[in-house]
Amino acid sequence: MRIALAGGHGAIALHIEKLLSDAGHEAVAIIRNPEQAGDVLAAGGIPVVIDLEGVDARTLARDLQGVDAVVFAAGAGPNSSAERKYTVDRDGAILLADAAEIAGIRRYVLISSMGADDFDPTSDEVFQVYLRAKAEADANVRARDLEYTIIRPGGLTNDAPTGEVLLAESTGRGTIARADVAALVVAALVDGIGIRAQFEAISGDTPLAEALAAVKY
Repeated sequence: MRIALAGGHGAIALHIEKLLSDAGHEAVAIIRNPEQAGDVLAAGGIPVVIDLEGVDARTLARDLQGVDAVVFAAGAGPNSSAERKYTVDRDGAILLADAAEIAGIRRYVLISSMGADDFDPTSDEVFQVYLRAKAEADANVRARDLEYTIIRPGGLTNDAPTGEVLLAESTGRGTIARADVAALVVAALVDGIGIRAQFEAISGDTPLAEALAAVKY
């Protein structure tokens, strides 16, 4: 498979690129800063410099030609403004979906956030804006005729992967290793499971492929 990842220099994306490369697939990493290309190459990815905040869907679609699936793993970052939560976390995910549809790509994996639908609509606090941006992106993707998988991880850690997770519409609070989120993405793509499903994900005691295959659609 040839898979394009928006946010290709993020910690989860770099894990995904290594897993895909090790399994013989191609991971095209969309990055904004050309200085990030070395890290992408080291992970086994193919860097492509595109600013998602400065490109239109038709232009992006041309860069997605020959791609079998797309992954949205981008984010404005913890210290970014409320405005960029919308322009990156929401609008970037929607832009990628628009471009995928134009390019004829139906498989879309979106990394979202636990509790996205619980945002306070009256608050302009940055974290609440972040949750709202994620929720609105998720809803936009769910409304499309795409083979989507929306993963809403709990608190992210840099711990070693366990390969065991708990997946549910609502898991309750918990954490999960970034490497395990990456493995969920790769399993969903390569094994063709978790299609048209949205779920929260935290560390658990079920092998991740088994948990993913059992998700209710």
